Amino acid sequence: QVQLVESGGGLVQAGGSLGLSCAASGILFNAYIMGWYRQAPGKQRELVADITSGGRLNYADSVKGRFTISRDNAKKTVYLQMNSLKPDDTAVYYCNANLTNGLLTRNYWGQGTQVTVSS
Repeated sequence: QVQLVESGGGLVQAGGSLGLSCAASGILFNAYIMGWYRQAPGKQRELVADITSGGRLNYADSVKGRFTISRDNAKKTVYLQMNSLKPDDTAVYYCNANLTNGLLTRNYWGQGTQVTVSS
C-alpha cells in the first residue's frame, strides 16, 4: 500500500518560515520524481517544486529564491523549506510521487497539510 504522509504545516506570520516533510512508503522511492503542489481556495492545484532522484530541481516562479525542496532517498522523505512566506502562499500543500517511463506511469498524492500565512 502506497502512503505519502505530510507533516509540518501550520499558521505563520508573513515573513516567517515553515518546513514540510513527506514520508513515503510502499514505493521504490528512488525511481520517483517527488514534488510539492498547493491548492488555494477557489484555485487549481499548482506545482510548487519537484526534485528528481538525481537531485534535479524545478520551482514555480512564485517561490524561487524563497522555497527549497530536498530529498533523502535513504529515509524516503522529501522536504520543503519555506522562507519569507507571504499571505499568497496560503494553501493546502500536497506531496506528490510521480513515475513516468516508457512502460509505466504511477502518480500518488498525500492527504495534504494546511499552510496559513497571516498578514
